[in-house]
Amino acid sequence: MIRLNSTVTDQCNFYGNTNPISLVNDFGSPLYVYNEGIIRERAREMKNLSTYKNFRVNYSAKANSSIALLQIVCSEGLDVEAMSAGEIAAELEAGFKPENILYISNNVSVDEMKFAIDKNVTISVDSLSQLEQYGRTNPGGRVAVRFNPGVGAGHHEKVVTGGSETKFGVNPEYAPEVKAIVEKYNLKLVGINHHIGSLFMDESPYLEGAANMFKLAVNFKDLEFVDLGGGFGVPYDKQGGEKRLDLKSLGAKLDAFINEFIKNYGKEIVVKIEPGRYISAESGVLLGRVHATKFNGPNKYVGTDLGMSTFLRPAMYDSVHNVEVYRESGSSDTALEEVTIVGNICETGDIVAKNLNLPKIVEGDVVGVLDAGAYGFVMSSNYNNRLRPAEVLIRENGQPILIRERDTIEGLLKPFKKITI
Repeated sequence: MIRLNSTVTDQCNFYGNTNPISLVNDFGSPLYVYNEGIIRERAREMKNLSTYKNFRVNYSAKANSSIALLQIVCSEGLDVEAMSAGEIAAELEAGFKPENILYISNNVSVDEMKFAIDKNVTISVDSLSQLEQYGRTNPGGRVAVRFNPGVGAGHHEKVVTGGSETKFGVNPEYAPEVKAIVEKYNLKLVGINHHIGSLFMDESPYLEGAANMFKLAVNFKDLEFVDLGGGFGVPYDKQGGEKRLDLKSLGAKLDAFINEFIKNYGKEIVVKIEPGRYISAESGVLLGRVHATKFNGPNKYVGTDLGMSTFLRPAMYDSVHNVEVYRESGSSDTALEEVTIVGNICETGDIVAKNLNLPKIVEGDVVGVLDAGAYGFVMSSNYNNRLRPAEVLIRENGQPILIRERDTIEGLLKPFKKITI
């Protein structure tokens, strides 16, 4: 196999005892590939972010809810958060205990609340009306409330979850109403949480949000935890030399915030964070086969099977991902040319990456989209009746194993019911 520009995956021996061409030949294309060692390393970095003894890490399953990855995260001693009944079910299946799951609900039905209640999972609500609904559904129960920290951050406006332009959270000025509803239904307010957004590389907004939450927390007695949310970013432009998030600096400043809060609060309650992307993003590479190349005017397009049904982030968020090129045999010329990599979906916006300088790509090559382990497969769909890809895990011993089977045509059609014509 010829690696035309594989510096990033070579440096960490991402593919272990195998290689991208063999993986695609054995498991098909497109294909999500994850590296167990990277997941474990990132989980440990988050666990060690703070020195506070009651510091806990809640993995955000919405970034990647593959059962195998959840098992790995669970084995590292992390807690987990859920955004749906389906995520709760997957987390329990992976080995998490109910007390280690925080269900951060958003505009959910009574039935979905009852599902979590019946599973003994703590629920966080993010509006006064949902708090009322919880109170009517489970009077005397334990509940958490998501507040709006008043500050937001993220790589795209669609992922900013704090501040004035977001649907999430209860504004702090409604704290008295929260207390009134809690008293009305004899609820136990066990925690408060927030989230500023996804993918921050500057620590300042996160620390500002944390300070705001700690100021709010002192108004609620007998809390069991304060959850400071997440959004910890990773460098998506590794080939361009993008710097990593400075965890040493962030951790030291976070420790100072936590220690001051605990001193003022008078109890050593649990302080949580919610990294999802940080743990899973860099553990994943999405492999796809090149099926066509062509020029439209001055623009060269490389046509792959990596449609937006397989990988939605670039189309939805204008996200940027580095790409590596692999070749089974033939020329090893690494001279660069500017190309736009596109997929196989009938949409003009079906673009994987724009205007990249890559080694000349030919039909049959395999491309690897880096840092695809977060918000990759979980956002895939059957749009255009395309089949969702398989998922493979490179174990710490370097061996690849299948952790999710590829969709089949039979499975795709099974839920449909024909009518009489």
